[in-house]
Amino acid sequence: MVKVKFFAVLKGLVGKEEVTVDLGGETTLEQLIEKLKTDLPPLKDIIQKGGILISVNQEVVEKDAIIQDGDEIAFLPPFAGG
Repeated sequence: MVKVKFFAVLKGLVGKEEVTVDLGGETTLEQLIEKLKTDLPPLKDIIQKGGILISVNQEVVEKDAIIQDGDEIAFLPPFAGG
């Protein structure tokens, strides 16, 4: 199982601060994202718009990254800076 955390506006959209997901074996981040888009429909729209950072164990990774039981995945909203 992995722990998935949502921060800032994403937490409000999803209605949860975190969820746990049973992977059932080797899984890519992309596969997890697809499952979450089905399980948490509000997440689907914001992911399709882009700009969300996703980290695995506090490191931003690409969607083809392999995730494993015990990993912590964080969905971070777009940041503005100046």
